[in-house]
Amino acid sequence: MSNVEETQPLISHLIELRNRLLRSFIFVAVVFLALVYFSNDIYHLIATPLLDAMPAGSTMIATNVAAPFFTPIKLTALTAVFISVPFLLYQLWAFVAPALYSHEKRLVYPLLFSSTLLFYVGLAFAYYVVFPLVFSFLTKTTPDGVAMATDISSYLDFVLTLFLAFGVCFEVPVAIILLCWAGVTTPEDLKAKRPYIIVTAFVVGMLLTPPDIFSQTLLAIPMCLLFEVGVICAKFYRPKDDENATE
Repeated sequence: MSNVEETQPLISHLIELRNRLLRSFIFVAVVFLALVYFSNDIYHLIATPLLDAMPAGSTMIATNVAAPFFTPIKLTALTAVFISVPFLLYQLWAFVAPALYSHEKRLVYPLLFSSTLLFYVGLAFAYYVVFPLVFSFLTKTTPDGVAMATDISSYLDFVLTLFLAFGVCFEVPVAIILLCWAGVTTPEDLKAKRPYIIVTAFVVGMLLTPPDIFSQTLLAIPMCLLFEVGVICAKFYRPKDDENATE
């Protein structure tokens, strides 16, 4: 009898998880269908930073017969996922929330909002700041006699790597807050390890970005600044053991 009682909550959690995943998939699919007609326009928008930096008369190329069709579709699908991030995070929150105490829920609300905002800020920073600088540098360093004609699929892979790197790395404050809240570390420990963290930021920038010093630096510097923001904000999130002790 006890085994049956233990199995029922597990099944109910699995059903709830399935429903949340299904809703997320449907939402992303609806956004994709709404955007698919504008696939070429979306790709042109993403390609604008490179097109503006390329020499006059230069164009992008497609080395695969199906690339002009599938590459914009791929970008549109990923754009639908990016746009759906707030809804996806809400579904995650709705699944986890029943297991949290009321005071924990009050603390999680700002984290959900800030994580979504920071993700979009990272994407915007990559598009408006990093792309123009990186593409301007790369086009100006093209050797004489070499015509720059970037493949559209290769370009998409390149910018998606940068988008993902900046979107994820701009979540540094949220990661620090969660680590301090869980008691894994403290703001004081992080301050003491600041030199090592700065070096780590540049190493991460080197690993996640293309092999040029501009991309690496433009990712590492915001990570260092966001680290400081995270350390400051983490002071308001005491470890759970401390919270329980004061209650």
